[in-house]
Amino acid sequence: MKKVLILITALTISSGVFAQEHKMEGMGKKEQKMDMKKDHVMMMDGKMKMVKNGKEMPMNKEMTMGNGTKVMIDGMCTKKDGTRMTMKNGDMMDMGGKIGKMVKKGKMKM
Repeated sequence: MKKVLILITALTISSGVFAQEHKMEGMGKKEQKMDMKKDHVMMMDGKMKMVKNGKEMPMNKEMTMGNGTKVMIDGMCTKKDGTRMTMKNGDMMDMGGKIGKMVKKGKMKM
């Protein structure tokens, strides 16, 4: 009887371990998907583009996002605290200042 209980316990624990989802990409980060139809800016083919009301157009002037991040037409971003970064191909930023990557058509991963 003890062996059966030990076997059932071991199977229960091991099935719980295997049921865990392993996702190495983005570990420790909260990821969100965003609809690309919302207004945003993105780096595509080495050029900054802006999407407004679902229409894509070249970004022709510096923009300040909702959180104070400034985005230049060359892809350089300066946060309110002075931290700088350069957007790479596939990077996107919503008008609130959240940055993410294009995952597939219609979705953005934050």
